[in-house]
Amino acid sequence: MLNSILLGVIGPAQVIIIVLVILLLFGGKKIPELMRGIGKGVKEFKDGINGVDEKDPNQKEKSN
Repeated sequence: MLNSILLGVIGPAQVIIIVLVILLLFGGKKIPELMRGIGKGVKEFKDGINGVDEKDPNQKEKSN
């Protein structure tokens, strides 16, 4: 029941407004840089959970 309530809260019009506000705040040139940073952060987080340490070159990375 909670999922059906939450799905109805954000519609296409709200998503468009959110995207426009983000574009106005950060500008078109800054957004790819922000996304790249978020991607690197997620990768480091996953590597940290899997126990991959970039300081140890002898350790093999686990494939997902």
